[in-house]
Amino acid sequence: MEFHHISVMLEETVKGLVTNKKGTYVDCTLGGAGHSRRIADMLDPAGRLIGIDQDEAAIAAAKERLCDVCCRVDIVHNNFRNLESILEKEQALLVDGVVFDLGVSSHQIDTAERGFSYIHDAPLDMRMDPEAKFSAHDVVNTYSEQELNRIFHDYGEERWSKRIAQFIVQARGEKPIETTGELVDIVCKAVPKAVRQAAGGHPAKRIFQAIRIEVNDELGILEQAFTTAVRHLKPGGRIAIITFHSLEDRIAKQVLRRLAQGCICPPELPICMCDHKPEIKIIGKPIQATSEELDHNSRSKSAKLRIAEKLPVVQAEKGGNR
Repeated sequence: MEFHHISVMLEETVKGLVTNKKGTYVDCTLGGAGHSRRIADMLDPAGRLIGIDQDEAAIAAAKERLCDVCCRVDIVHNNFRNLESILEKEQALLVDGVVFDLGVSSHQIDTAERGFSYIHDAPLDMRMDPEAKFSAHDVVNTYSEQELNRIFHDYGEERWSKRIAQFIVQARGEKPIETTGELVDIVCKAVPKAVRQAAGGHPAKRIFQAIRIEVNDELGILEQAFTTAVRHLKPGGRIAIITFHSLEDRIAKQVLRRLAQGCICPPELPICMCDHKPEIKIIGKPIQATSEELDHNSRSKSAKLRIAEKLPVVQAEKGGNR
């Protein structure tokens, strides 16, 4: 199956990210190289692109798409949770830009056998790294009712999390839940008919999101990865983060806000004693997809793009004004 993925807010992201045509840029979520190809097209032969992905299918597609660019390209089969060691190994300790395009790719959703979709019946999987051992099958069949309720509530923000967890535990008591279709049927039985009919979207959407996040530890790695990326930016370098749901976006917003903060002394102190200086400045407000983009890519509906720029290191003087 050909790797198909439409990059969200492509021009807005690359325009906000690339400030140096001879610079080094890191795509932490390479995918089919949509953003990477556009970045590479903007770079001179002296520029460099480092692409990171844990999905072999994505890497194969990216290599083909990037084969004729003029800049240097290095593709790394890894997870961006290891960004620190990746940059060290690539001898790229200071870079000009880092981009994160979070969530699952269109290709992963549309490839039924990967088990990401509640539309296609397939084995319960949802691993972004097919070589990983832990899958959706493990979550659905081994987690306690309390654990299932927690992830459905916390990661799916699902109103009926407790009831759905109860129905799953009851169903697997008769036989293991093997496929996405079986899971969808259980969720549909658990959610009252009147709610299913009144609610917008598929009743299993939030449950599949929650399980996918749990399987791939999607939220657990974000804060460290964003902080690491900023630490390795040159002054003037930029970070661009595209999120697709409120949980991701909340983490991105909080991390960028923290790194952009100056004095962190208690408000009752008349002068600053902490010596804390902002590391970045946030560039504008979050950007969302245009109506034109929404017309041809419905998956961009919930996307938000946040951009920030690394500030020069300033030698602070203790005891300054707040």
